[in-house]
Amino acid sequence: MSTQPKRILVLGGTVYLSRKIATLALERGHQVTVAARGASGKPPEGAEFVAIDRSVEGGVEALRGKQFDAVFDVARIPAHVGPVLDALADGAGHWSFISSISAYAQHEIVTDEVFEPTAPDSTDPSVEVYGASKVAIENMVRERLGDRALVTRPGLIVGAGDPVDRLGYWPLRFSEGGEILAPGPQERPVQWIDVEDYANWLLDAAETGLSGTYDAIGDHIGMEAFFHGIADALIEQGVLTERPNLTWVSQEFILEQEVTPWAGYESLGFWAPSPDYDGHGSRPSAPAVAAGLHLSPLATTIERWWKANAAAPTLRAGLSRRREGELLAAWHGTEADTEALERYDRERTFAVPPPTAPPG
Repeated sequence: MSTQPKRILVLGGTVYLSRKIATLALERGHQVTVAARGASGKPPEGAEFVAIDRSVEGGVEALRGKQFDAVFDVARIPAHVGPVLDALADGAGHWSFISSISAYAQHEIVTDEVFEPTAPDSTDPSVEVYGASKVAIENMVRERLGDRALVTRPGLIVGAGDPVDRLGYWPLRFSEGGEILAPGPQERPVQWIDVEDYANWLLDAAETGLSGTYDAIGDHIGMEAFFHGIADALIEQGVLTERPNLTWVSQEFILEQEVTPWAGYESLGFWAPSPDYDGHGSRPSAPAVAAGLHLSPLATTIERWWKANAAAPTLRAGLSRRREGELLAAWHGTEADTEALERYDRERTFAVPPPTAPPG
C-alpha cells in the first residue's frame, strides 16, 4: 500500500460517509480538498474547502483543470455528475463512486440484475428512481474512467455520525429497559457496513488502485442474533446488566398496524417485510473482503456509536414510547397506559422528532 501523500478530493466531505473519508484521509497524511456548497456542515479541520454548486450551470468551474490522485463521490443525481467528470476525469488518478445496493432491480432475492438507468441528464431526486439514478452514474463513471474507476454498492451504512439512526434506536431503546417490541420474524436476514470500515477500505482502494464493482456490505445474520449482539455489546460496556426483555411480535401484526419499516418517524429500524426484502439483506460480502474490506464485529460498531451518541442523543428514527406501548397492548389484548407513556416520551433522554423528509 502506498505511503506517499496523495492529493485527494472528496465531493461533499461535510456529512457522514464523505466527511469520514476526508477525516481519515487527513489522518493518513494526505492532502485533502473538500468540494461542496457548504450548507450541510463544515469540512474537517485541515482540509482545503472549494465552494461548488452542482445544481447550477457552471457551478463546478472552480474544479476545472485541477488534478487529484483520488476522487470520491456520493452523488445521487446524474445531471450533477457529468459536469464534474468533464472538469476532472482527465486529471484523476483514481475515481471512487459510492453507489448503493438499491441499484439492484429485485430485493426479494440476491441478483446481479440492476435497474435500467435514468437518463444521464436526469435531475429527478425522488426515492422512486434512486436505484436507477445510481446505475446511470455508475455507467457514466465507468465510461469516463475505465480501469481507474471503483464502484461500490453499500448496504445500510451505520456507526458514529449516522444521520438516519436505523441502528441507533436499538441500543438506546435497550438502555431504557422495560418491555421492548421486537419485529419478527427472528430469522429475517439483516446486514450493514460500519462507516469507519467502509471509509478505510475506500481509502485503501484509492492507495492501491483497486478498480471494478463490489457490494460494500458485511455478513448477514438473523434479526434475533442482531439484537443479542447489540445487547451483549452493551453488557460488555456496562450499560446493561442483562439482555433486554424482548417481546417478539409477528410480521402480520406489524403490517396490520401499519408500522413504518426500515427508517423514519415511528419506524422499526432494520426491519423490512420478509421475504420481500430478504435478498436486500443477504448480499455477498466475500468479494469485497477478498479485495481488502475489513469488517469490524458488531460489538465494535455499537461501541463506536454509543461513545459518539449516547451522551447527548437526538434520535431521527424509531418508535415513540407511546406508539410502542400501544402496539404492545394491542398484541397482548390489553389497554396501554398512554398517560404514563406520554410522560416517558417527555422525560426520556432522547427524542424522535417529526419527519422532515420522506424515508429513503
